[in-house]
Amino acid sequence: MSLFKNIFSKDKKETLDKGLEKSKTSFFGKLTKAVAGKSKVDDEVLDNLEEVLVTSDVGVNTTLKIIDRIEERVSKDKYLGTEELNSILREEIAGLLSETHSGEDKEFAIPTDKKPYVIMVVGVNGVGKTTTIGKLAYQFKKQGKKVVLGAADTFRAAAIDQLQVWAERVDVPIIKQKMGSDPASVAFDTLNSAVSEGADVVLVDTAGRLHNKVNLMNELSKVKRVMQKVVPDAPHEVLLVLDGSTGQNAFEQAKQFTKATEVSSLAVTKLDGTAKGGVVIGISDQFQIPVKYIGVGEGIEDLQVFNKFEFVDSFFKM
Repeated sequence: MSLFKNIFSKDKKETLDKGLEKSKTSFFGKLTKAVAGKSKVDDEVLDNLEEVLVTSDVGVNTTLKIIDRIEERVSKDKYLGTEELNSILREEIAGLLSETHSGEDKEFAIPTDKKPYVIMVVGVNGVGKTTTIGKLAYQFKKQGKKVVLGAADTFRAAAIDQLQVWAERVDVPIIKQKMGSDPASVAFDTLNSAVSEGADVVLVDTAGRLHNKVNLMNELSKVKRVMQKVVPDAPHEVLLVLDGSTGQNAFEQAKQFTKATEVSSLAVTKLDGTAKGGVVIGISDQFQIPVKYIGVGEGIEDLQVFNKFEFVDSFFKM
């Protein structure tokens, strides 16, 4: 199908294929059992397929949408062979993702009319938030952008230390204060420094605790208000980082954070170590927020810009 032409470089595509290997193997194992002994897509096959999608962490609501789309194809086609099911799934899931992801972006691009472009990064501890910030800083710097990091997760000393390690590794400046400092104060200092240094991109790490949504909401609102004293329309992007290996728990985190703040983009990490890659499809569809980045390995280059066609192609590659 022309939709699935290779957009990525060979190396990036191989990394994506490898990163989704566990998800793909698990999915096809279930799919093979679902259609065993069947030559035609009938009600039983569709029931089995529904179970396959739900147990692959696509999520109930998104699964029902996909099944509806396939039922429509079956009713039009009258006879649809099970051997065609893989290509139909590819097309329908790519179509579903297209409703959230209108354009395609294979580079780590940021708008040129916002300087500095401020990205506030949110997510619970342990999802790979700081690592994602470090890898993004690396990609932006590689493009010749001037990057500044802000360590506004002052709740844990480890978060500040970890971001410091990334700042040194990528060789970009970091603005930090001691543990327990006011996160908004760190964000204010970070943006002041970025403006005075003529930075292109600012990545601000924020606290990742969800034990009290009201506290989280208040804290993130305060960080935003203080940022706007320096850059009136900041933050330009609120990036929520989710751990793909937690499956349905990632849905719950997305629900909590979208209630607490206006999330505008998503990064789904740790897809290489899990069979739960289907969660990317479900989260993208359910929250109608574009998945912008996916983590498919531990290497510094293994954070990729999410491309729906490349993702679906790798996920369903026989």
